Amino acid sequence: MLALQPGRPQGIITMPKIIRHGRFVWIGSAVLAVALTGLVTRADVPPTASLPPIFNGEDLTGWTVVGGPFWKVVDGAIVGESDSTKKGSMLYTEKPYGDVIVEGEVRFTGEIDSGIMVRKPELQVQIGVSRSLKKDMTCSFYTGTYPEEAQAPKAADLLKPGEWNRVRLEAKGDTFTVWLNGQQVSQYTSEKHREPGPIGLQIHSGLVMKVEFRDLRAKAL
Repeated sequence: MLALQPGRPQGIITMPKIIRHGRFVWIGSAVLAVALTGLVTRADVPPTASLPPIFNGEDLTGWTVVGGPFWKVVDGAIVGESDSTKKGSMLYTEKPYGDVIVEGEVRFTGEIDSGIMVRKPELQVQIGVSRSLKKDMTCSFYTGTYPEEAQAPKAADLLKPGEWNRVRLEAKGDTFTVWLNGQQVSQYTSEKHREPGPIGLQIHSGLVMKVEFRDLRAKAL
């Protein structure tokens, strides 16, 4: 045990030497938490590097365009940009996934309506402004509606407009969870979306918009 030293103000403990106790190392008045296996990472958000890339940073190899030809690769990012015809388009992985973790960075400015899709029947994680609700619903789940329990109200405080934002989606069994910039913002449970399906990126019809994705990764669970 550590005792108060005479002449020191009450409530201040001095620790003149290193004391090792279990997983922690006490140095002076600071505490350093050191895991026995290395650096500590949040258990609910594994390191991005553990996920294999699904985009090579150069072209759309491994992806399929459905709809308008509005997808291209610019400076290592997938760019989805519609034109004055305001037609929609989808970009899908050729590989289907069931239980999966999907992660990547997204950037946009202004009013866009995009999303990340998984499974069949398709489940969408909204990116940008909902055409029906006329407000930003980023990281909320869209199922034809936006179920209240599947919305992400605190995403607005974490979203960095015009900058790269990291989105992580985990589909495991009947539970779907989303993180934005490292913090969990929404979770949805449904037995409807059972079947494996490709990972999809969306350009919604009805508006001229631009969205960018980079460092896209996925790992089957």
